[in-house]
Order: sequence, then structure tokens, then C-alpha cells
Amino acid sequence: MSLFCLRHHRGQYSPQDWAAKTADIMETMRKPWVYKRKHVKGWWTGWYEGSRRKAKAFPTKALAEHFRYIKYTQLNSDVFTSVVDFDWHQMVEEYRRCKRVEGLVEASLYEIQLTLRNFRRIVGLSSSKAITQQAVDGFILKRMEEVGANTLNKDIRNIHAFLNWATKNRFVPASLEIKKVKVPQKPVVSLLPRQVRDLLEATERYPTIRMRVLLAVTTGLRRGDIEAIRIGDIHFDRDTIATRNRKAGKAMPERPVPERVMTELSNYVATLPDWQERLFTDRFTSKKWNRVRERVGTPHLKFHDLRKTFASLLAQRGYRPP
Repeated sequence: MSLFCLRHHRGQYSPQDWAAKTADIMETMRKPWVYKRKHVKGWWTGWYEGSRRKAKAFPTKALAEHFRYIKYTQLNSDVFTSVVDFDWHQMVEEYRRCKRVEGLVEASLYEIQLTLRNFRRIVGLSSSKAITQQAVDGFILKRMEEVGANTLNKDIRNIHAFLNWATKNRFVPASLEIKKVKVPQKPVVSLLPRQVRDLLEATERYPTIRMRVLLAVTTGLRRGDIEAIRIGDIHFDRDTIATRNRKAGKAMPERPVPERVMTELSNYVATLPDWQERLFTDRFTSKKWNRVRERVGTPHLKFHDLRKTFASLLAQRGYRPP
């Protein structure tokens, strides 16, 4: 039974029993400590967690003492029911370290850091105590004036994950809520087979742009994943390409490539230097892409629309996802 519950039922016990039960609980509480190592700069906070000894280094004794208090409250969460007031910068650094341990790639970590930076800029946070429902709602309303709904939902998703972590560590109350905003559905933009042929003809003068377009409309890969393809990822013997999701950093199943496209891909690779590892070494420039779009008569066509075209062409051939 926690001290909170014990106080709630204090009238049920005699003064002697109440004191004894309180003493039993206090004896079982886990207590971190602050110490200094000989001939080493800085201070350490040590504690036992799950029968294993752990420690964390700090540049000053004050920071080590502050962390000791926080860790003391976390380890004895069954006794303490209130949240801990934690410095904002330290909290963000702890969260970043936690996500790095979980295996998040640097691109995702940077996206999270950018969201938290905007959160602090708009709300004006200095510690976890300032993270209230009013602060969260104010961030949504103010951020809504700066960015579109899709970007706002990315920020909301990052803040939601951050609040869950902060709640688990008793930095913020569990009552905080944050929900995504509704995004109006945009019409799907996809090319007809005739428009795809016109697009490929328009890219004749740009071999690397043409190859990117071919891969997009025949495999459905995102542009970032196409840019990351290496020559070693192409399996000419079985007409497939092994790719990795650049954003998630995970391997994806091999993508089948039509035989005619694989033949053209083989001819393109044959023109590359023997030492070249990446399929594309040039940058995808908007200047060339704009010229291609103007020649075809689709000035608002996005490269991502080619991925939608791939799905549309599959549906026209009667393919239905399992």
C-alpha cells in the first residue's frame, strides 16, 4: 500500500499501527545517491533498478542532486502521486537519448527535435511544470496559423509520443490530451498510359530523370528510396530491386521490375563507371523537372504523383491488394 492510500485510510489504524506501516513503506523505498570519483571531473548519480546498479554523470553537483530527486520520485512512483518538475532542456535530452536507444534514425530524431523546439517557442516552456492542457491547446491553435494540416498533424504525433513518455516518467499529469486535426481529402492525381508515354518521351534528353520516372511508375517507389538505390541492389537475374525505406531505415521486400524496364536499366548501368556504387550520382533538380512538366503540359505534376500512377495502373489491370 502506498503512502497516499495509507493516509486515505489512516482513520482505520491506531497511531502505533499507522506509524509501523509507514515505516515499512519507507524502508522499502529505493534511494539514489550522489557521489564523486577520484581524479575525475564531474559528479554522478547512482541508483539500483531491477537489482542492477546504474549511474549517470553530470558536470555539476547541483545537476546531479536535481536528477537524484527526479530518479527518487520515479523509482518510488507507488509512493508519490504528484508529478516531478523537470528542467525542459534536460527533459528533451533524456527523451532524445531514449529514442536513440530505441533505434530511431537521425532523420526522425531531427523531426522530433524540430517539433519540440517549436513547442517551446510557441508556449514558452522552462520546465515540465509548464506543460498543461492550456499550453498544449495553445500550441495547436498557434501552430495552425503557421503550417498546413499535414505538417501540424506530424507535430501533434510527435508531441503525443513525447507526452506519453513524459507521463510514464511522471513529468506531466496523465490527464493531458492531444488529437490530430482533420485533413480534407485531396483528389488523387495519376497519369493515363498515354500521358506516361509522353512523359518518358519528354525525358529523353535527361537519362537520369527518365530512369527515375521509369522506376517510379513501374515499382511505386518513393523518390527518396529511388535516390538511395545502389547498383548492388539490382538483381538482373531475377528482375527485382532490393530497397530500404529511407525514412524508417528498414529493408523492404524486393520489388519486381518489368523485363523491358530491366533491359533499359541494364543498358543504363553499362554506361556508368566501374567504381560507381550508387545508381544516381546527380541531384534531382526542379529546373529539369519543370522543363519536362511543361513539355508534357502538366505544370502541376509532382513526382509523388508517379507513385499514385503506379497504383492506378495496377488497379486498371484488375489487381486488388490482399
